[in-house]
Amino acid sequence: QVQLVESGGGLVQAGGSLRLSCAASGGTFSSYLMGWFRQAPGKEREFVAAINYNGGSTYTAGSLKGRFTISRDNAKNTVYLQMTSLKPEDTAVYYCAAGGGIRVEPVTAYAYWGQGTQVTVSS
Repeated sequence: QVQLVESGGGLVQAGGSLRLSCAASGGTFSSYLMGWFRQAPGKEREFVAAINYNGGSTYTAGSLKGRFTISRDNAKNTVYLQMTSLKPEDTAVYYCAAGGGIRVEPVTAYAYWGQGTQVTVSS
């Protein structure tokens, strides 16, 4: 059983940056595919980015490439999401997830989820 705790969310002005962190415990962190998702009010949860077990491969949603970067530190059991040039439409609850498999975008690829952290971008 893996427990995930996100942090780093908050209120930021458009054009600003935030770095989200997700600390994992209770499992072998370095064996998991890690992902970030987000969910805005009234919308479905959507894929943001993923990183493979050793950080050698990353995947980012097309619309977010160039602004969002995922990374991980297996020594610290932590995955990060660096977000830059934030826009009001980035406002959502951001979730960290752990899983495995070939596909990285479906929510069903992930067995463990954090509680989420709110990111609000003001215009």
